Amino acid sequence: METMSAAQARRAAVAAQGLAGPARRARPSRGTLQATADRLGLLQLDSVNVAVRAHYTPLWSRLGPYDRGALDALAWPRTAAQRRRRALVEYWAHEASLLPVEDWPLFRWRMRDNEARHSRWLGNALDHRPDVLDAVRDAVAAHGPLEAAQVEQVLGDAGDRRARAHGGWWRRSDVKVACEHLFATGELTTGTRRGFRRAYELPERVLPPEVYARVPARDEAMRALVAKAAAVMGVATEADLRDYYRLPATECQAAVAELVDAGELEPVAVEGWSSPAYLAPDARLPRRVTGRALLAPFDPLIWFRPRTLRLFDFHYRIGIYTPAAKRTHGYYVFPFLLDGRLVARVDLKADRAAGVLRVPGAFAEDGAGEARVAAELAAELVTMAHWLDLEDVVVDGGGDLAPALDRAVGSRAGVQAVSVGGWT
Repeated sequence: METMSAAQARRAAVAAQGLAGPARRARPSRGTLQATADRLGLLQLDSVNVAVRAHYTPLWSRLGPYDRGALDALAWPRTAAQRRRRALVEYWAHEASLLPVEDWPLFRWRMRDNEARHSRWLGNALDHRPDVLDAVRDAVAAHGPLEAAQVEQVLGDAGDRRARAHGGWWRRSDVKVACEHLFATGELTTGTRRGFRRAYELPERVLPPEVYARVPARDEAMRALVAKAAAVMGVATEADLRDYYRLPATECQAAVAELVDAGELEPVAVEGWSSPAYLAPDARLPRRVTGRALLAPFDPLIWFRPRTLRLFDFHYRIGIYTPAAKRTHGYYVFPFLLDGRLVARVDLKADRAAGVLRVPGAFAEDGAGEARVAAELAAELVTMAHWLDLEDVVVDGGGDLAPALDRAVGSRAGVQAVSVGGWT
């Protein structure tokens, strides 16, 4: 078994995530967006919109400013031409996620588990109302894509009393629970989104026929998902690989062993890591990593917090799940990656009414050069603000990096950043 240094493992992880490239300069094309999303395997969805929705940011972190509408068209097409070129579909992967259309069948096993109520996402809220499932499915089949409220309207117009509310799961109506149940079991998917509200549709009307027809064996799907996770992580422990798609422990362990036996994963020892690690066969091992990126809280490089601590010696919590009095760095905190290291963190808020990107807090990591970190971070924040159609960056909070960052942002006053496709 070969041994890697912790620094080698860190650089391999950053490179595998597409964050070790040169400065971003060209406007990313639709093909580039799709290729990057395919490489990452999924884009996590989250309802929090305090800065920018979670699924938009990983592509911006890696490619620079791009047209968010182009990603919307890949995921939630509105025209016939867009639907023919649909590249992403929703399902439970890491959490609620966008994933490549071709990967939807790899989660058939999870859909079957959900039918059997073997899921942390799905309870038994509808065990006593199977009639509602039939009514909801029929309504979507006849009229989809439909939001849950529209399904309720369809059933109400038809005089169907199965849509009445009950005090169950999150106090949502039976119809909403049924929509989520059918989504979890693969009988519905997302046809589009309206105001970020999911509009449900039959998967056979969303997916290409050859994709919808595929039903991989469970062990085949596990191996494929572990191999995908390994490719996008570079070097990882079994627990790291398991977390990427939230796989069952025993089956992930078996898949890792089978991939090792097949020569598709290489066992390695990483200095300072207490568990064995595995190297993807095509993993890059750069001697040096350059570049900068702000990482959203749900970015795949950092979403598994034990791995973030192990790779970067960076203890990270978002803040949104912590009472205000106990937050250490703010509410919605973005780590800042510079030359392969996490050197700072900033709390960010898009103040759309005022047209500014606010920085309620900015904090440098120990040993990070304050002047350079502030200058690089200021440039990235200005670029982000213009990408979000905001006019300015305002550092109006605390933290040890805030004074230097405020000066650096001020020194960039009047510098023009291009909102889509540019780099400053």
